[in-house]
Amino acid sequence: MLLTDADLSACCASRRWIDAVAARRPRDLDELRAAAASALDELEWPDVEEALDAHPRIGDRVDGWSKAEQSGMDGAESDVRAALIEGNRAYEDRFGHVFLICATGRTAGDMLGDLRTRLGNGVEAERAVVRRELAKIVDLRLIRLVGEEDL
Repeated sequence: MLLTDADLSACCASRRWIDAVAARRPRDLDELRAAAASALDELEWPDVEEALDAHPRIGDRVDGWSKAEQSGMDGAESDVRAALIEGNRAYEDRFGHVFLICATGRTAGDMLGDLRTRLGNGVEAERAVVRRELAKIVDLRLIRLVGEEDL
């Protein structure tokens, strides 16, 4: 399996994560997923923030994988969209980074509900949630990436 840094960066934009996964030289999807999970577990918070910087806000106009992942926003009512915009601002003011959620298969209302709930988290609790959500997103993207590659 030959994946480039650009391939890996599309899954997680943390330079430390990319280097760690590449160094493990995974040979198949199972090894890739294990290497990715292990590398994510080893990230310091600034590395996670680097990954978060590459993620769009929920509800923003997006393209690429984010467009498919956020398809639950399609057809969202204007009041839900407005509430997400307001919630995103409040979240970013509170935590200093984008609200990250694995949006695949989620409706706009589901995501709004989670956003409102997570605004009540303390910083450390929220960082743990962010790490879990990032891990889900990365894993789904790796599966899609390898599905697009010839093994």
